[in-house]
Amino acid sequence: MLSFLKIKVGLLKVRGLPSHVGKLKLWKPWSRLCGWCSRGEKGEEPFQGLAEENRFVGINASDINYSAGRYDTSVKPPFDVGFEGIGDVVALGLSASASYTVGQAVAYLSPGSFAEYTVVPAKNAVPLPSVKPEFLTLMVSGTTAYISLKEHGELSEGKKVLVTAAAGGTGQFAVQLAKKAKCHVIGTCSSDEKAGFLRSIGCDHSINYKTENVGAILRKDYPEGVDIVYESVGGKMFDLAVNSLATKGRLIVIGFISGYQTPTGLQPIKAELLPVKLLKKSASIRGFFLNHYLSEYPMALKHLLKMCENGELVCEVDLGNLSPEGKFTSLESVFRAVDYMYMGKNIGKIVVELPHSVNSKL
Repeated sequence: MLSFLKIKVGLLKVRGLPSHVGKLKLWKPWSRLCGWCSRGEKGEEPFQGLAEENRFVGINASDINYSAGRYDTSVKPPFDVGFEGIGDVVALGLSASASYTVGQAVAYLSPGSFAEYTVVPAKNAVPLPSVKPEFLTLMVSGTTAYISLKEHGELSEGKKVLVTAAAGGTGQFAVQLAKKAKCHVIGTCSSDEKAGFLRSIGCDHSINYKTENVGAILRKDYPEGVDIVYESVGGKMFDLAVNSLATKGRLIVIGFISGYQTPTGLQPIKAELLPVKLLKKSASIRGFFLNHYLSEYPMALKHLLKMCENGELVCEVDLGNLSPEGKFTSLESVFRAVDYMYMGKNIGKIVVELPHSVNSKL
C-alpha cells in the first residue's frame, strides 16, 4: 500500500506552482520498483533550468535496475526515479529564460520524471509541437533502436534481422527501422494479438514463443542463420539468438529483461560455450547502453521526431486500458504499469498519464 508523506524535499520552490507537489521517491533499493509518494512543501527560490508539469511519463524495463541501485552505486536512498517525461513549461529558471516560454510543450530525458512537476536542466529538454504521448515513445525506446542499429547493426538490403520482444516499447522501432533499410525482419512476441500488431508495422515473420518453437522455426526457415539480432530478453532467448546467428552475424544486446527481477539482476549463461560459438561463425556480440551514446542522441531524436510527424513511423502507446485495473492515470499507477510490463502484457511503449492543472494551456 502506498502512503503519502508530507515532507520537505527541496525540489520545486518556484513561484506559481501548487502549494504541494507529488513525486515518487525510492527509500530502499529493491529489485522491484517500490517506495512512497512524497509531497514536497512549496516555497520560492531561484533555480536553474525549467520547471515542467508532467503530462505523460514513460515506463522502462531499466526502471527496475535503477531503483535497485545497480546503475550507480554511489546514489543512496531516498532518490528520485523515472527517466523520461513530457508536458508543458510552467516556470523558467535562470538558464532557460532565453530559450523557452511558459506553456511550451517539451519532453526530457532526465532522472526524477515520476513526479507531478520536475525541474529539468535546459540542455535535457526537447521542444515539441504539442504534448502527445507518441513523442515520448521516442525519447528512450526509439533512440535506443535507432542509434544501436546505426552504430552496430550495419543494416543493408536483404539482411535478415531478428528482433526479440518485437512488440514492446523499443522492439517496435527496431522492426520498422530494419524494414526501412529493406531488411527481412523476424519478430518474437508472446501473443497472437502482438503478432498481428507486428504484421501491421511490416514485420515479415512473427513468432509467438508461447505457442511456437522459436528455435525449430529459425532452423527450418533460416538454415543459414540471421545476420543481425536486436536482443532485449536474455536467458533462453539469448541462447536461441546466439545459436541462430549466421556467419559474420551480429547480436546487439540492449537489455535482458528476463533477469532484471532477480536479486542480482543477472541470469547465468553458458559462457564456456559462447567463445566457441562465436569463433565458428566469426560472429560478434555488441552491448549497447544509451548513456554511452549521448553525443549521438540529439541527431537521432531529431530524425525520429521528423519521421513521427510525417507519419513515417508507428509510435504505439500502451496506456494500460486493457490492464486489470484500467488505464494508468496517476503517480500511484506507476507501480501497476511496471508490473504490467513485466507480465508481458503491453503492446508498444507503456506510458502513464498524469492529471494536469485546470490552468494548463494544453
